[in-house]
Amino acid sequence: MLLTAAIALSTLALTTQIDTTVTVARGQRLEANAFGGEIHVTMWSRNAVRVQADPTSRTQVVVSTSGSTVSVRTEGRRGPASAVDLAITVPAWMSLDLSGVYTDVKVEGAKGPVTVETVQGEVSVTGGDGIVSLSSVQGSVDLRGARGRIEVHSVNEDVTVSETTGEIRAETINGEVKLAKVDATALDASTVNGDVTYDGPIHDGGRYSLSSHNGDITIAAAPTTNAVVSVSTFSGDFESEFPVTLTNGRKGRRFDFTLGKGGAQIELESFQGTIRLVRPGSTAMKDDHDHDDDD
Repeated sequence: MLLTAAIALSTLALTTQIDTTVTVARGQRLEANAFGGEIHVTMWSRNAVRVQADPTSRTQVVVSTSGSTVSVRTEGRRGPASAVDLAITVPAWMSLDLSGVYTDVKVEGAKGPVTVETVQGEVSVTGGDGIVSLSSVQGSVDLRGARGRIEVHSVNEDVTVSETTGEIRAETINGEVKLAKVDATALDASTVNGDVTYDGPIHDGGRYSLSSHNGDITIAAAPTTNAVVSVSTFSGDFESEFPVTLTNGRKGRRFDFTLGKGGAQIELESFQGTIRLVRPGSTAMKDDHDHDDDD
C-alpha cells in the first residue's frame, strides 16, 4: 500500500506543469527543440523568457542558459521523448532557432531573425526580421509580415509567403508556391508538381525567377514595369493580358520580350504548364486565390 502511494506521488511529481521564467538581455537567443507536439512562440514587452508545458511521465522539459543562448528542449526519461506542447513567450527582439521531428511550429510577432526546421509538422510564422529560414519535409510552410533575407522550403506541401519584403527564395517539390502582396527585390520561386504565383512589384535592377515542371506560372506586372522577360516552355502555353513584342526565339519554346525600358530580369519556365503574364488585380490571380481558399 505504501509502495503504491509512493509510486503515485512520484508519477505526479514527474508530470507537474512547467511554468518557468528566465531573465534575458539583448543579444541572447532562444533555441527550442521538441521531438513531438507543438512549439508556440509569442511576444511580450519583458526582457524574459517564459516556458509553459505539461510534460508526461515519459518526457521532461529542460530549460537552461549557457552564454548567449537560452535552451528549451524535451528529453525522454526512459527512451524516446513523447509529444509535449511548449508555450514560450519571449521579447520580440529575440533571435529564434526552433526545431523538431513530429513538431508543428507557430511564431507570432517576431522582430528578429527566425530559423525553423521540422520534419513532420506545419510551420506558421508571423514577423521576422533579418535572416528568416523556414523548412518542413511533410508540412506546409506559411510566412507573413517578414522582411530581410527569406528562405522557405517544403518537400510535400505548399509554401506561402505574404506581406513580406526582401530577397526571397521559396521552393517545394510536391506543392504550390504562392507569393501574395510580396515586395521582393530578388526572387527565386520553384516547384516540380504545383503552380507558382507572384503578386507584387517588380523593381528595376531586380531578378525574378519562377519555375515549375508540371504546373502553371502566373505573375502580375504593372503597366509601369521595366523588365526583360525570358519565357521557356516545352509543351505548355503562354498567355498575356497585354500585347508583347517578341525580340528573340520563337513562341512555344523559348523567347524574350521587353516591358518598358527593361531593367529587371524576369525568367519564367514551365515544362508543360501555362505561363501567364497578368495585370495586378487580374481575375486570373483572384481565381487562383479563390481556388486555394476552396482547397
